[in-house]
Amino acid sequence: MSDCGARDWLASQGGPGLGAFLSGADAVGIGMEFDFENGEGLGFQTDQFFMEQALREARRAYQAGEVPIGAVVVRRGEIIARAWNQVETLKDATAHAEMLALTSAQTAYGDWRLEGSTLYVTKEPCPMCAGAIVHCRPDRVVFGALDPKGGAAGGWINLLQSNPPLNHRCEITMGVMEDECVGILKSFFRDAREKKGPPKPSR
Repeated sequence: MSDCGARDWLASQGGPGLGAFLSGADAVGIGMEFDFENGEGLGFQTDQFFMEQALREARRAYQAGEVPIGAVVVRRGEIIARAWNQVETLKDATAHAEMLALTSAQTAYGDWRLEGSTLYVTKEPCPMCAGAIVHCRPDRVVFGALDPKGGAAGGWINLLQSNPPLNHRCEITMGVMEDECVGILKSFFRDAREKKGPPKPSR
């Protein structure tokens, strides 16, 4: 998945460099599970192991010069697919981490229906990815960084639990390792600004 609004709300933020995110396997996050229909939230200790796996994919994207977003698909406690954002690498606007992970999971599972699976992604899915998620039908979507300007799992709109409902509804878990997921995005955009440098003087 590309920035999908992240550039706007993160562009002015600072953050640590990539080295701070290369050894985060021991990080523990506290998140919030939210029922948008009933407007109720429950505190919980998150699925940090699988989100850390998604963060590993995000680090691969970072190192490749892509907006650092990663995703994994888990079924019966095992990772069946991994992917990182490859929009620039593949020159494909649809090559978001979620899209690539879902396609890989369908191949691994041998069916386009991913019932019984959970998608973990470091940033809230955009509308395109949310639409694909609904069609693929995983039971649950877990994400780290909220996207209030372009997210489609509750940050901006909620296509995964729409009313009237689409043909599938997903359980949503948000805020898993949120600090790490937001931090790597901030670091990426900070580094991008530094590489760009100050504006050239006009002639």
